[in-house]
Amino acid sequence: MVAAKEPSATNMATRTAIILVFFVAAFTAALAIVYTMTKPAIDASAAEEKMRTINEVLPGDLYDNDLLADTLTLPATPELGQDNESTVYRARLKGEPSTLVLEAVAPDGYAGKIRMLLAIRANGEVAGVRVTQHKETPGLGDYIEPKKDKNKANPWITQFDGKSLEKMPTANEWKVKKDGGRFDSVAGATVTPRAVVKAVHKAVKFATENRERLFALKSTKE
Repeated sequence: MVAAKEPSATNMATRTAIILVFFVAAFTAALAIVYTMTKPAIDASAAEEKMRTINEVLPGDLYDNDLLADTLTLPATPELGQDNESTVYRARLKGEPSTLVLEAVAPDGYAGKIRMLLAIRANGEVAGVRVTQHKETPGLGDYIEPKKDKNKANPWITQFDGKSLEKMPTANEWKVKKDGGRFDSVAGATVTPRAVVKAVHKAVKFATENRERLFALKSTKE
């Protein structure tokens, strides 16, 4: 009787490689299926979160269009403190330009960049400002966020509401009162509000000077 030959090391390696390739392909296919099935829910959740933030600065009676479908992607824009692309959301009411919602950055916060979302009406007035991300010192810089501001009746960040270049034409007005401007600050924590006020002023100026162009450009979503 002839003894059966044991598989060579080469054959075993080939067989193992084939099995591994099969499992990798199957796992990849499974991930693709799961991603395809969950992506709509993930996208919907992201859109809902984005609109929740936007609605904090943009009153609902200022628009009737789909904001997430009427957007522009701006290249790096120094006037907004952006060194990367950013998004502009264009609010329209009955087909007419209403408000621009911009992403801006104050690069000179006490502990780094302060990211913000601003809504600026077509007439140049600020509809609202919210800080979306920062690393300022807890307890000192927290008041730039309404949820953490102890003054619930009149949060610090609402000082910008209604302000415009027409009402405040000089750069000196767009400073904290300690520096001769018109914005309040908290004693011992002046660096943070200085950075925010400066960034908001630059964003308002950018929106005012580029309003017609930004509303006229073709939407990135088209």
